[in-house]
Parts: sequence; structure tokens; C-alpha cells
Amino acid sequence: MNRRTNSLEQILDVLKGSTIAEERGKDDNSKFWATYKKVSTEYDDDFLGRANDDMGIILTFAGLFSAVNSTFIVGMQPNTGDTTNALLLYLIQVTVNGPNSAPDITTLSSSTGFSSSTVWMQALAYASLAFSVLAAFGAVLGKQW
Repeated sequence: MNRRTNSLEQILDVLKGSTIAEERGKDDNSKFWATYKKVSTEYDDDFLGRANDDMGIILTFAGLFSAVNSTFIVGMQPNTGDTTNALLLYLIQVTVNGPNSAPDITTLSSSTGFSSSTVWMQALAYASLAFSVLAAFGAVLGKQW
């Protein structure tokens, strides 16, 4: 307890001799509030500067992650070129052989029948893209606030 009192007295002596406190009057209350205002303003400015820098970093990371994630999502999409090529082949056969020799197009399926792992991977990719965009939105709101 005695050591704590000595520490507080030393801090008070340092603050009394400090140039931080503005001389507005001779009473201790005005010196205290002037010191408090200056110290709290410095702390708030430092805190807001760090928070602004952190929001910029989050915004940059979210933007880069969204771009890379979008590239992977586009790469996971089914290849519709196979169905198009088969239909073009049927059109060529009809053109060459005449309209009475139309090939059977029932073998073409309208659904691709994805495996469950493909569906899960696409669902996770879209969910991560949604959360990345949400994080970027939060960073923009934080920077504008």
C-alpha cells in the first residue's frame, strides 16, 4: 500500500511539472481537466488512426479474396460446351442426311447431375464469397463512419 502511494505521488509530481497541462488558472481542477482533454484527444486520435488503417487492410484483403474466390467459382461451373457441341453435331447430321433422318436427341440430358461433393464445394465457395463481400461492406461502413 505504501509503495502504491509513493508511485501515485511520483506520478502527481511529474504531472505538476509537466508542460502537458495548460495554464488556465491556478486551481488544480482546471489543470486536471486541461490535461485530461489533451491526453484523451491524443489517445482518441491515435485509436482512430489505427482503426482506420486496420479497416483499409481488411478492405484490401476482402477485395483480393473476393477476386480470387470469384475466379475459382467460375472455374467450377459446368462445361456447357459439351451440350452445345453435341447439338451442333446433330444439326450437321440433319443438314447432311436430310430432315427425315433426325438423330435421337433424348440422350442429351437437361440436368447435369452433380455429385454431392461438387455441390458442397460450390456452396462453400459462394458462402465464402458472400462473407468476403459482407466484410468489405463492413470495412467501407467503418471507414466512412
